Amino acid sequence: MKPEIHPDYHDVIFVDSATGTEWTSRSTVTSEETREVDGIEVPIVRLEISAVSHPFWTGTQRELDADGKIDRFRKRYGGTKPSVSESPAKAEEEAAAEAPAEE
Repeated sequence: MKPEIHPDYHDVIFVDSATGTEWTSRSTVTSEETREVDGIEVPIVRLEISAVSHPFWTGTQRELDADGKIDRFRKRYGGTKPSVSESPAKAEEEAAAEAPAEE
């Protein structure tokens, strides 16, 4: 590594503000708030949300709608997805089959 071109990579204490969980890692992030750990001043970085408190990672994420957006749209505006039997070619075949046979 070339000297004096890389940022300072040091120990950092990350604190999840939502749960108060703390863990130590290494980072180039700094902070004015510090704590002494084993005789070394370590910066404290506070996070609003992390994997410890994020609803997706904790399994507490709510399902907003059970039907889904497309089903709600169809229910609201009355549209339905055409089935295979509703295709124009199929409709002609069914109409021909229902018509009385000419003798």
